[in-house]
Amino acid sequence: MPLDPALRDHIVAAVSANFDAQIAHTRALMRFASTRGEEQAIQDFVFRTFRERGYAMDRFAMDRAQIEAHPGGARFSPEHSAAPIVVGIHRPREERGRSLILQAHVDVVPPGPADLWTHPPFEPVVEGDWLYGRGGADMKAGHAANLFALDALRRIGLQPAATVTLQSVVEEESTGNGALMTHLRGYRADAVLIPEPEEEMLVRANTGVLWFRVEVRGRPVHVREMGTGANAIDAAYRVIGALRQLEARWNEDKAGRPHFEGEAHPINLNIGRIEGGDWASSVPAWCRIDCRIAIYPGTSAAEAAHEIEAAVQAFARDDAFLSNSPPSVAFHGFFAEGYVLEAGSEAEAVLGRAHAAATGKALESFMTAGYLDTRVHALYDRVPALCYGPKSENIHGFDERVSLASLKRITTAMALFVAEWCGTESL
Repeated sequence: MPLDPALRDHIVAAVSANFDAQIAHTRALMRFASTRGEEQAIQDFVFRTFRERGYAMDRFAMDRAQIEAHPGGARFSPEHSAAPIVVGIHRPREERGRSLILQAHVDVVPPGPADLWTHPPFEPVVEGDWLYGRGGADMKAGHAANLFALDALRRIGLQPAATVTLQSVVEEESTGNGALMTHLRGYRADAVLIPEPEEEMLVRANTGVLWFRVEVRGRPVHVREMGTGANAIDAAYRVIGALRQLEARWNEDKAGRPHFEGEAHPINLNIGRIEGGDWASSVPAWCRIDCRIAIYPGTSAAEAAHEIEAAVQAFARDDAFLSNSPPSVAFHGFFAEGYVLEAGSEAEAVLGRAHAAATGKALESFMTAGYLDTRVHALYDRVPALCYGPKSENIHGFDERVSLASLKRITTAMALFVAEWCGTESL
């Protein structure tokens, strides 16, 4: 049932009154350089912040055996984060509404060369409507919005009339294992909302993602005799060509796939890292390339992995050098299937009303071709998993920034969504 207009107006005003504090909290989160493996300090900060508000607390490590046994789990590598998952739980006096999970991740991608940023990446700066800094858009603004949507209700003497679980996870940028661990821990709700930077739209469909590493071994000789050796870096470039052919085939397979057939290039292969060789005057004996590729919903990670391995093996059989020294392929990160959010859920209808009230516009949806933690809840919890968040620019790039006006609208929509979805009761 739609919110009473008077209650709606009180919530809108409460979000506005709290917004300076919300920006300050977002900037506090952004000052933590929480790249992979460096999230302990920020998770301690999040734990304290949730506990100060009176939420029941849970903090736990990831269970490697459980995760790697799950079809959506990624294999652990030496770089895998050991930071804990932090959960804060609001429990009502009387469970009258529908339960909700509000989730966000604190891990961020590396900033790259600092001299290519206008401002230091972990020193957040506001200029006009934009908040600059690594991780501000992706997704510490959303992390703060989860908390301040609930704070807006508290400001007017209300709280959700249903269980609301705040989940602060890691490994979203590399495996998705943090979100999966909350599922394996047993956390469930009637709906999930994750405020990733999605241009004030709802994600309707999302690709899966695989990370893999290809290693090529060469035959080192002095460069004066390089014709008698085998250059592993040159060979790796030939393997990349074979992977590009696989990428092209997968993109040709978009026909007949709703949400994807209208896209020019829905499947993207990224060669993200390359390293090899030991000496400029020695023919390189080894080369490793780290790759990321998307897959369509409905294709399992295992099926896609098999195709990747087969493509590399088939190419190597016809290559003069690689046929005698086949490359190895290892999957060391994302091993995630994509998902489609089916239209027509009551959760989407409630979010649509909240969005219209906050923005004056109808809620639109779109496909996004990057990994999202909502896949865990869509595929394994099988509940409406809503990914919806503020406008941003340059995520994963230099001068990453999030629009503050958009963030305010999104937080307002989230607070209205919580009030209608969960119902409210007095504090």
